[in-house]
Amino acid sequence: MKNGRGYEVRLVDDFDRVLEQFNRHQPHLVLLDVNLPRYDGYYWCRQIRTVSTCPIIFISARAGEMDQVMALEYGGDDYITKPFHYEVVMAKIRSQLRRVYGEYAPAQEERKVVLQGLTIYPERMEMALGDRHVPLTKNELILLEQLVQHSPRVVSREMLLEALWDDQTFVDENTLNVNITRARKKLQDLGIENAIETVRGAGYRLQATWVEGESL
Repeated sequence: MKNGRGYEVRLVDDFDRVLEQFNRHQPHLVLLDVNLPRYDGYYWCRQIRTVSTCPIIFISARAGEMDQVMALEYGGDDYITKPFHYEVVMAKIRSQLRRVYGEYAPAQEERKVVLQGLTIYPERMEMALGDRHVPLTKNELILLEQLVQHSPRVVSREMLLEALWDDQTFVDENTLNVNITRARKKLQDLGIENAIETVRGAGYRLQATWVEGESL
């Protein structure tokens, strides 16, 4: 949804799977509270920092100095205490976005998802192994990125279905099967056979059946 300032906003609705939702939406900036169900904001800040350098602003009623120190030490970029002035928050958001993505921001390296030489380029919607490259559709990209990131662990059908959710369109299980078949075909185009394993009653798993750095 869009707020009154034109920013597209995504709200976390499952506090056990914050990182998965972060990876799915790839936000440019995160507003994070300290007091969250199950794991606190410091924990999720550390988790986000394993995959992204996007700005993280803490907004919390905890006003102690150590709370602010911990937030910054764990990877936060700023800390705002409640109650706060709305315009101050918006100014800090604009400042962080200018710093990271604006005219004077340092050049950003292209994001890559890599497993044993197999490289997914999300921004190009492309996958490569050795000197071979294949284009990916949006759904193929989502599925393969999930499988590569979790390899060699099993990714549940439910997790893949949730990752494929697109606004008002829900991808049912039959459509998931079709997209898995297409993802397998794209791997075959790179010379990779039998990499996506169906784990009956659980989901799918990607096994590295290829030689690193070589397309077959």
